[in-house]
Amino acid sequence: MDKILNYFDKALFTILLIPLILFYFHILPLAASEVIFITTSIIGTIPVLINALRSIKERQISVDLLASVALIASLIAKEWTSAAFIGLMLTSARIFGTYTKNKARSSIKGLLKLRPEKAKVKRNQTIIEIPIEQLIIGDLVIAEAGERLPVDGTIIQGEAALDESSLTGESMPVNKKVGDQVYSSTLNESGSLTIRAEKVGKDTTLEKIVQLVEGSQKSKAKIRTLGESFASRYIVITVSAAILIYLITNDSNLVLSLLLVACADDIAVAIPMTFWAAIGYAARRGVIIKGGEFLEGLARVDKIIFDKTGTLTRGQLKVEKIHLFKEFKLADLLSYAAAAECISDHPIAKSIMKYVETEKISFTHPDIFKETPGKGLAVVYDTKKIFSGNLAFIKESKINLEAAELEELEKTEAQGYTVIAIACDDHLVGFLALADELRPESLPVMQQLKQAGVKKLIMLTGDNQKVAERVANKLSLNEYHANLMPQDKLKYIKGVIQKNSTTAMVGDGVNDAAALALADIGISMGAIGSDAAIEAADIALMRDDLREIPEMVRLSHYTLKIARQDFWIWGLVNVIGFTLVFGKIIGPAGAAAYNFVTDFLPLFNSARLFSLHLKLQKKNLNY
Repeated sequence: MDKILNYFDKALFTILLIPLILFYFHILPLAASEVIFITTSIIGTIPVLINALRSIKERQISVDLLASVALIASLIAKEWTSAAFIGLMLTSARIFGTYTKNKARSSIKGLLKLRPEKAKVKRNQTIIEIPIEQLIIGDLVIAEAGERLPVDGTIIQGEAALDESSLTGESMPVNKKVGDQVYSSTLNESGSLTIRAEKVGKDTTLEKIVQLVEGSQKSKAKIRTLGESFASRYIVITVSAAILIYLITNDSNLVLSLLLVACADDIAVAIPMTFWAAIGYAARRGVIIKGGEFLEGLARVDKIIFDKTGTLTRGQLKVEKIHLFKEFKLADLLSYAAAAECISDHPIAKSIMKYVETEKISFTHPDIFKETPGKGLAVVYDTKKIFSGNLAFIKESKINLEAAELEELEKTEAQGYTVIAIACDDHLVGFLALADELRPESLPVMQQLKQAGVKKLIMLTGDNQKVAERVANKLSLNEYHANLMPQDKLKYIKGVIQKNSTTAMVGDGVNDAAALALADIGISMGAIGSDAAIEAADIALMRDDLREIPEMVRLSHYTLKIARQDFWIWGLVNVIGFTLVFGKIIGPAGAAAYNFVTDFLPLFNSARLFSLHLKLQKKNLNY
């Protein structure tokens, strides 16, 4: 239907434009011109009247309603050229609006062109090539180097470097191996993969992103609603003023000219076009914004609430401090720790071993191994008895603890660290202090958000008070709340949401789904491949990259700046137009021509957003 209407508008544009050209160049006789103008004016009035009647049915005052008043007035006054100009003006606006909308959509729909048309599938021990429409869940899909993946699924054989920029915006290839998740449209740069298909066709991540973006473009932004509300009041005032002026002057040409200048079709196209362009740009960066209201809302956010684990931190422990006692050396401590932890599958053990590997410490596996769940490990290593565990475990193992050693252990624990003490025989060697590793971008992001005007940065976590305090201090957060259960987080968010402020919540989109849904704006981290994450949030970051949040806040401010400029251009153009009409400089035909020409000024201003990706490549861009 949209294509049919677009073709109709293009044909109507030609039908209206040619007679006007012929008339102004005096190519047609006057009588013939009048017949042609009557016919073309009536044809041009039909779509406007249909839209006006639809507005009345929906109890809305629209631009087409005002335009229909101007058109009817032109026809009654037999101002055929004016009627033709109005029809041409509105038809041009519709064509331009369709073009810009399609251009915004193409930034995402173009990704569908990256999807392969055929896929290699292993069925009954035979590899065959089939159209991707015939793929089913469970198929074993073969993807060679240089090919794009046709499905979402899990690698069951092979290794490869995949270019995931089509989904995440990340330019660097990602190494994938057996057991890893992979997604449709991503490019296999090297290696051969066998993938078990888990999502095919419309259920793939790529297709869902396109559907979400298209749906978001249909959603009205608040500023658009405000713009239409303003336009509605403007229309009422203009029509009322026109009636009053006619009663005073009895000058139908003056009234008609005012109505022609007052047509607000340009702003009605320019504002939503601004948001379409911005949403399309965000999607190219791997950020899915589900509606213009959420993009606009980012500029008004004064509080952002962050979940800690997996959002501000990586959710993985890292050795951050090491303390030695007495005459022991660092190599002694690390080799003892490695000997004790190398067999354990506990996350703390894995973190310690990762640190030992980076320090290139040599060690041998223990002769005897005993693990006490939740406390620690005791092993025999090179005739030595090695103990590795928490303070309670060390005390239970009857290790000699001097007052200064105990004080140092307790002080470090009080700072929010997970402390693993290492003992040899009955003497304490030292300890390792581990903490949930902060994302390296967390601190710069907090600073950028404050610079962008966010007044409060708040962290919620289920961790203890000391752990929360340490993270909050490192990131210079305004508030933090610890020891929270999921229901406690919801209760807190309900308490901070207010009518005159905008609160955003940032989480992983799965564990925090309820909190994301409750906040004014829910922002989900690392949503790629996760339906729950995409559905839970209003804004989905396909990558685990906090830096996209201040980037989107800046985009929001810039989009609103463009929209406000459109309003100023619109207002200035109308003031000039009314001045020309009251000064008797232009009549109905001139007013129609004036409105037609000036219609494109706010549209061209909004079109600047389509080249935003070029501007963002410059350093220190000031939105």
